[in-house]
Amino acid sequence: MSAEERLLVGKIAAVFGVRGWLKIDSYTDPPDNLFEYQPWYIKDRECGWRELEADQYRTHGKRYVAHLLGVDDREGALGYCQQPIYVDKSLLPELGKDQFYHHQLQGLRVYSLGESRERRFPERLFLGTVTSVMETGANDVLVVSGCPDSIDHRERLLPWHEEYVEAVDLQVGEIEVIWDPNF
Repeated sequence: MSAEERLLVGKIAAVFGVRGWLKIDSYTDPPDNLFEYQPWYIKDRECGWRELEADQYRTHGKRYVAHLLGVDDREGALGYCQQPIYVDKSLLPELGKDQFYHHQLQGLRVYSLGESRERRFPERLFLGTVTSVMETGANDVLVVSGCPDSIDHRERLLPWHEEYVEAVDLQVGEIEVIWDPNF
Protein backbone atom coordinates (compact mmCIF):
# COMPACT_ATOMS: atom_id res chain seq x y z
CA MET A 1 0.00 0.00 0.00
CA SER A 2 1.08 3.57 -0.62
CA ALA A 3 1.61 6.27 2.00
CA GLU A 4 -1.69 7.91 0.94
CA GLU A 5 -3.57 4.77 1.98
CA ARG A 6 -2.05 4.81 5.47
CA LEU A 7 -2.86 7.01 8.43
CA LEU A 8 -0.66 8.17 11.30
CA VAL A 9 -2.25 6.83 14.51
CA GLY A 10 0.50 6.88 17.11
CA LYS A 11 4.18 6.74 17.93
CA ILE A 12 6.57 4.26 19.49
CA ALA A 13 8.24 6.48 22.07
CA ALA A 14 10.84 4.48 24.00
CA VAL A 15 11.76 1.09 25.39
CA PHE A 16 10.12 -0.11 28.58
CA GLY A 17 12.02 -2.67 30.62
CA VAL A 18 14.28 -5.46 29.38
CA ARG A 19 11.78 -7.85 27.74
CA GLY A 20 11.13 -5.94 24.51
CA TRP A 21 8.20 -3.83 25.67
CA LEU A 22 7.82 -0.31 24.28
CA LYS A 23 6.15 2.92 25.41
CA ILE A 24 3.41 3.88 22.95
CA ASP A 25 1.64 7.21 22.35
CA SER A 26 -1.82 6.89 20.79
CA TYR A 27 -3.39 9.56 18.58
CA THR A 28 -6.74 7.75 18.28
CA ASP A 29 -9.97 8.62 20.05
CA PRO A 30 -10.47 6.77 22.32
CA PRO A 31 -6.73 6.09 22.75
CA ASP A 32 -7.01 2.31 23.11
CA ASN A 33 -8.53 2.08 19.61
CA LEU A 34 -4.92 2.08 18.41
CA PHE A 35 -4.70 -1.59 19.35
CA GLU A 36 -7.85 -2.46 17.37
CA TYR A 37 -6.19 -1.31 14.14
CA GLN A 38 -3.60 -3.94 13.31
CA PRO A 39 -1.22 -4.56 11.70
CA TRP A 40 0.83 -1.43 12.34
CA TYR A 41 3.37 -0.11 9.87
CA ILE A 42 6.54 1.86 10.37
CA LYS A 43 8.58 3.41 7.58
CA ASP A 44 12.10 2.00 7.39
CA ARG A 45 14.61 4.04 5.35
CA GLU A 46 16.27 0.94 3.98
CA CYS A 47 13.41 -1.55 3.63
CA GLY A 48 10.35 0.67 3.10
CA TRP A 49 7.24 -0.24 5.08
CA ARG A 50 7.65 -2.77 7.89
CA GLU A 51 4.64 -4.56 9.34
CA LEU A 52 4.32 -4.91 13.12
CA GLU A 53 1.83 -6.56 15.41
CA ALA A 54 1.30 -5.71 19.08
CA ASP A 55 0.39 -8.95 20.82
CA GLN A 56 0.04 -7.47 24.33
CA TYR A 57 -0.57 -4.02 25.77
CA ARG A 58 -1.64 -2.20 28.92
CA THR A 59 -1.97 1.36 30.17
CA HIS A 60 1.00 2.97 31.86
CA GLY A 61 0.28 6.49 33.13
CA LYS A 62 -0.89 8.61 30.18
CA ARG A 63 0.72 6.23 27.70
CA TYR A 64 0.51 2.58 26.85
CA VAL A 65 3.18 -0.05 26.92
CA ALA A 66 3.06 -2.79 24.34
CA HIS A 67 4.93 -5.88 23.28
CA LEU A 68 5.57 -6.44 19.58
CA LEU A 69 5.37 -9.98 18.25
CA GLY A 70 8.92 -11.31 17.87
CA VAL A 71 10.63 -8.55 19.88
CA ASP A 72 11.68 -10.09 23.17
CA ASP A 73 14.61 -8.06 24.48
CA ARG A 74 15.63 -4.46 25.09
CA GLU A 75 18.22 -4.45 22.30
CA GLY A 76 15.65 -5.57 19.72
CA ALA A 77 13.15 -2.98 20.92
CA LEU A 78 15.63 -0.09 20.66
CA GLY A 79 15.39 -0.11 16.87
CA TYR A 80 11.69 0.83 17.02
CA CYS A 81 12.02 3.91 19.25
CA GLN A 82 10.77 7.27 17.98
CA GLN A 83 8.95 5.63 15.05
CA PRO A 84 5.54 6.91 13.91
CA ILE A 85 2.86 4.18 13.74
CA TYR A 86 0.65 3.96 10.66
CA VAL A 87 -2.32 1.76 9.81
CA ASP A 88 -4.26 1.14 6.62
CA LYS A 89 -7.13 3.63 6.35
CA SER A 90 -9.39 0.76 5.30
CA LEU A 91 -9.28 -0.51 8.93
CA LEU A 92 -11.16 2.54 10.23
CA PRO A 93 -14.89 2.07 10.79
CA GLU A 94 -17.26 3.86 8.44
CA LEU A 95 -18.81 7.00 9.89
CA GLY A 96 -22.39 8.15 9.67
CA LYS A 97 -23.74 10.82 7.36
CA ASP A 98 -22.13 14.23 7.96
CA GLN A 99 -19.32 12.69 10.05
CA PHE A 100 -15.71 12.91 8.90
CA TYR A 101 -12.28 11.86 10.02
CA HIS A 102 -9.80 14.73 10.36
CA HIS A 103 -7.62 13.32 7.59
CA GLN A 104 -10.59 13.51 5.20
CA LEU A 105 -10.93 17.27 5.77
CA GLN A 106 -7.26 18.11 5.27
CA GLY A 107 -6.60 19.47 1.80
CA LEU A 108 -10.22 20.45 1.10
CA ARG A 109 -10.83 23.89 -0.42
CA VAL A 110 -12.96 26.19 1.75
CA TYR A 111 -15.46 28.67 0.28
CA SER A 112 -17.47 31.30 2.16
CA LEU A 113 -21.10 31.70 1.11
CA GLY A 114 -21.60 34.86 3.14
CA GLU A 115 -21.01 36.77 6.35
CA SER A 116 -24.13 35.26 7.86
CA ARG A 117 -27.09 33.16 6.76
CA GLU A 118 -29.00 36.41 6.16
CA ARG A 119 -26.15 38.18 4.31
CA ARG A 120 -24.96 35.92 1.50
CA PHE A 121 -22.47 36.87 -1.21
CA PRO A 122 -23.46 36.96 -4.89
CA GLU A 123 -20.62 34.46 -5.49
CA ARG A 124 -18.84 32.28 -3.00
CA LEU A 125 -15.35 33.41 -1.96
CA PHE A 126 -12.36 31.06 -1.81
CA LEU A 127 -10.78 31.34 1.66
CA GLY A 128 -8.05 28.73 1.31
CA THR A 129 -7.32 25.09 2.05
CA VAL A 130 -7.68 23.08 5.27
CA THR A 131 -4.13 22.40 6.46
CA SER A 132 -5.03 20.77 9.78
CA VAL A 133 -7.76 20.27 12.35
CA MET A 134 -7.25 21.31 15.99
CA GLU A 135 -9.13 19.79 18.89
CA THR A 136 -10.08 22.46 21.42
CA GLY A 137 -12.40 20.58 23.74
CA ALA A 138 -15.53 22.60 22.89
CA ASN A 139 -15.38 21.78 19.18
CA ASP A 140 -12.83 21.08 16.51
CA VAL A 141 -11.33 24.00 14.57
CA LEU A 142 -10.35 23.96 10.90
CA VAL A 143 -7.01 25.64 10.18
CA VAL A 144 -7.52 27.22 6.75
CA SER A 145 -4.49 28.67 5.00
CA GLY A 146 -4.85 31.16 2.17
CA CYS A 147 -2.95 30.72 -1.08
CA PRO A 148 -2.43 32.78 -4.27
CA ASP A 149 -5.91 31.87 -5.57
CA SER A 150 -7.69 32.81 -2.33
CA ILE A 151 -8.96 36.28 -1.40
CA ASP A 152 -5.84 36.80 0.76
CA HIS A 153 -2.95 34.80 2.18
CA ARG A 154 -4.14 34.77 5.78
CA GLU A 155 -4.56 31.78 8.01
CA ARG A 156 -8.04 31.44 9.48
CA LEU A 157 -9.39 29.35 12.32
CA LEU A 158 -12.95 28.23 11.59
CA PRO A 159 -15.03 26.39 14.20
CA TRP A 160 -16.28 23.01 13.05
CA HIS A 161 -19.85 23.70 14.04
CA GLU A 162 -23.20 23.45 12.24
CA GLU A 163 -23.66 27.21 12.66
CA TYR A 164 -20.69 27.82 10.32
CA VAL A 165 -20.26 24.68 8.20
CA GLU A 166 -22.89 24.62 5.46
CA ALA A 167 -21.75 21.63 3.38
CA VAL A 168 -18.88 19.21 2.90
CA ASP A 169 -18.33 17.45 -0.42
CA LEU A 170 -15.48 14.95 -0.24
CA GLN A 171 -15.92 13.93 -3.90
CA VAL A 172 -15.43 17.51 -5.14
CA GLY A 173 -12.97 18.35 -2.35
CA GLU A 174 -14.81 21.38 -0.94
CA ILE A 175 -16.29 22.78 2.24
CA GLU A 176 -18.82 25.62 2.13
CA VAL A 177 -19.02 27.82 5.21
CA ILE A 178 -20.90 30.82 6.50
CA TRP A 179 -17.97 33.02 7.46
CA ASP A 180 -17.02 36.70 7.25
CA PRO A 181 -13.82 36.72 5.13
CA ASN A 182 -12.60 39.80 7.03
CA PHE A 183 -12.55 37.83 10.27
